[in-house]
Amino acid sequence: MKNIKILIVDNDRNVRDVIKLLLVNEGFTVDESGDGNEALDIFSIHNYSLISLDVMLPGLDGWTVCKKIRERSNIPIIILTARDEEYAKLLGFELGVDDYITKPFSPKEVVARIKAVLKRANIIPLSEESFLKTDKIRINPSTREVYLDDKELKLTPKEYTLLYHFVKYKDQVFTREELLTEVWGYDFYGDLRTVDTHIKQIREKLGEYKKYISTVWGVGYKFKVR
Repeated sequence: MKNIKILIVDNDRNVRDVIKLLLVNEGFTVDESGDGNEALDIFSIHNYSLISLDVMLPGLDGWTVCKKIRERSNIPIIILTARDEEYAKLLGFELGVDDYITKPFSPKEVVARIKAVLKRANIIPLSEESFLKTDKIRINPSTREVYLDDKELKLTPKEYTLLYHFVKYKDQVFTREELLTEVWGYDFYGDLRTVDTHIKQIREKLGEYKKYISTVWGVGYKFKVR
């Protein structure tokens, strides 16, 4: 994610460290701050693509920081806070935040939602993602076309997203819960059997190559080229 720089503002160093590690592993450049005044100073001298902002901060609170940033920038802002009251969420969206995440949270969910906001803002164009190819499968993210043995494979939108996720993270084991979160999205509350059904459909379309998606008994699934 070249030239995509994110500022994490949180009074909890552990939160900053975990989210920063995951974002850096995704290729982002990350700065951090635990103080509202310092965050504004850092923001004024750097060009960021997104800010993750806590509400309970020393110095200036997150609401004030958000207001001051909104006076001069439309940069995407995600509120990350322990305050889950409805009025706090409404205040956040009235101030123009792009997402609101309450603690406790899954760090992977935070990263997924950061990426989703960046994509909605066209900061991560789909066309910039790498072309994926593994053995008999080729995936073109810019057109969402999948080819198996050079023949186009007709997939539903969710089948495409699931297969793309498997190929991108091949050899990594995913639980059904992780796939629901990372493929269906954080706001999907479907039955775990939804994952099994879609994997069954993808396997049928892969034909003799259905072995690429293997079941890890008692855990979940992984994509592996044998």
